[in-house]
Amino acid sequence: MLKKMTNDFNDITFGRKSIRVFDENHKIPQEDMLKMIEEATKAPSSVNMQPWRFVVVESDEAKAKLKPLVRFNGRQNDTSSAMILIFGDMLCQENGVEIYSQAVVEGKMPEEVKEQQLAAILPYYNSFTKEQMNDVVKIDSSLAAMQLMLVARTYGYDTNAIGGFESDQLAEAFDLDKERFVPVMILSIGKAVDEGYESVRLAPEKITSFK
Repeated sequence: MLKKMTNDFNDITFGRKSIRVFDENHKIPQEDMLKMIEEATKAPSSVNMQPWRFVVVESDEAKAKLKPLVRFNGRQNDTSSAMILIFGDMLCQENGVEIYSQAVVEGKMPEEVKEQQLAAILPYYNSFTKEQMNDVVKIDSSLAAMQLMLVARTYGYDTNAIGGFESDQLAEAFDLDKERFVPVMILSIGKAVDEGYESVRLAPEKITSFK
């Protein structure tokens, strides 16, 4: 059963490091993975369309299929409990009625507000160019990915955010429509074996301006 290891904000947030070598014998139960994903998807998304989609690559067979697609990230693939492929759904608005109807059922939105919102949102989303929708789903899915990295730490797991992979092949390799589902990133997750390393950040004065 999944148990929280820490609620310390500083430890969860500022103690996070990119871990590249994991305990290859540790497996994460699927119910625990789903719990972490559930908490990660409390992240915000544009008009609550929740475009993120997850493929959890955990079996030896699936990892073997993934390995040639992750370039120089083979250690993470070999040792992690799982590699979580995060995609953005380019047709996420198709779930708008379901999402907003559930909000009504749960008393979080009146029926008339639901109808007003959907009447405005769905045509707007349907008018997006491919490039505009690509930006929306990648931004929203990245928010969920970051939240998943932090959620994982609360349960004693570590992660590595991976951007080096064959993006043109990832969806089809795992039976997804590559026109609909665009790869955003891969997260390796598991019990850390190495400690990662400290890295530096640019000073806030260098990257911030006040007007």
